[in-house]
Amino acid sequence: MSALESPQEDVLVSVRGLKTYYSLRGSFGQRLVGREAGHVKAVDDVSFDLYRGEVLGLVGESGSGKTTLGRTLLGLVPATEGTVTFEGEEITHKSERDLRALRRRMQIVFQDPHASLNPAMTIEQSVGHPLTIHRIARGGEYRRRVSEALETVGLAPAEQFLDKYPSDLSGGQKQRAVIARAIILNPLLLVADEPVSMLDMSVRAKILELMLNLKREFRFTYLYITHDLATAKFFCDRIAILYLGRIVEMGPSAAIYDDPKHPYTKALLRAIPEPDPLRSVPRDLPRGEVPDAASPPLGCSFHPRCSVAFEVCGWESRDLRDLLEIRWAQLSEAEFEAERSTIGDIVPLDAPSTSFRLAAGSGREGGDVLTLLETIRRETPDEPFWKGVRKLTAADRYVEVELFTPLVPRLLPLGSSQVECHLYDHDALQEAGNRRAETL
Repeated sequence: MSALESPQEDVLVSVRGLKTYYSLRGSFGQRLVGREAGHVKAVDDVSFDLYRGEVLGLVGESGSGKTTLGRTLLGLVPATEGTVTFEGEEITHKSERDLRALRRRMQIVFQDPHASLNPAMTIEQSVGHPLTIHRIARGGEYRRRVSEALETVGLAPAEQFLDKYPSDLSGGQKQRAVIARAIILNPLLLVADEPVSMLDMSVRAKILELMLNLKREFRFTYLYITHDLATAKFFCDRIAILYLGRIVEMGPSAAIYDDPKHPYTKALLRAIPEPDPLRSVPRDLPRGEVPDAASPPLGCSFHPRCSVAFEVCGWESRDLRDLLEIRWAQLSEAEFEAERSTIGDIVPLDAPSTSFRLAAGSGREGGDVLTLLETIRRETPDEPFWKGVRKLTAADRYVEVELFTPLVPRLLPLGSSQVECHLYDHDALQEAGNRRAETL
């Protein structure tokens, strides 16, 4: 039975509408009057179920919100909005005292094994620390359980490791000790936050194989956080692709690899290194950088980097600035000076808007700016931004730019997967057709 077909009683963790925002500290004056400078939307309206005994992978670039999502599930980071339910019990807003009891059933394996272990504590003390915190064992029972945990993760015989310090161990051995510490309380859920990214390539497969063996033996449930789709294919039953705090695609691993839907998922798969040096693989990677999570793009967050974005995806003033700057970087100095003098200050374009004015340069008129924009449009007809332009109107000293109102994409079922993309939304496609007809 697949996770998508599992009955409701097999749901271990249920996440609904989860949001985790970090407040930004503004200027001294703003802090003095208690005014915030904004928020970083690390996790922005995420919903999913995690079933008993499965491995769900959270995959995305750095800054996509993977680690924050995992830590919010464990109560290590407070949720701004939404709910997390563990074994039918809502835990989102529990106190630290109530969460402490829950943490016997929910543990985390951190990314960096070198920083996860206290250098002043022996391996026995580090691995057995949860037993001390929860007052579960002491004396001979304490030592027996620590030894058992070490041997379970392959650090055998345990007597050779109990009195050693982290500096005496290799990176792979340290991560095995970290895993031993995580499983010593017999938890139900393990959040594995990039558990092999800091390790040598030679030991990564061994650690993942260990974790799979532990899953089969103890029926652990994993939330596996990674930026590496290659290891996710090997390790995960299902995969959720995150981009700027939102799930853009989720489904069985085979479906994600064999038939990816979202343009971002396709880009991630194209970025996987090809081991055969004689084989040429087309990359066609997304343009630009990951946007600022403190001020994400309007509409679909991926639209500024998407080659197939269209009328409803969320075009705004910042997209026009990016278009102009990319163009000017490719011009000769004389061509750049000619175009740059036609358009005035473009800094106001940084304020996201779908209706704004593009000022003319000194001694120029709105008609000059309009002519330049139309020239750029003719020279770059395949640029997706132009699909979002509803109207360009010249005035004396500026051009009035009106873009179509963005639509926020919905996470919709598609076969065995779910996809958050307008390309698969009938209502969005119909609205795009109406907008296309309006501009003809």
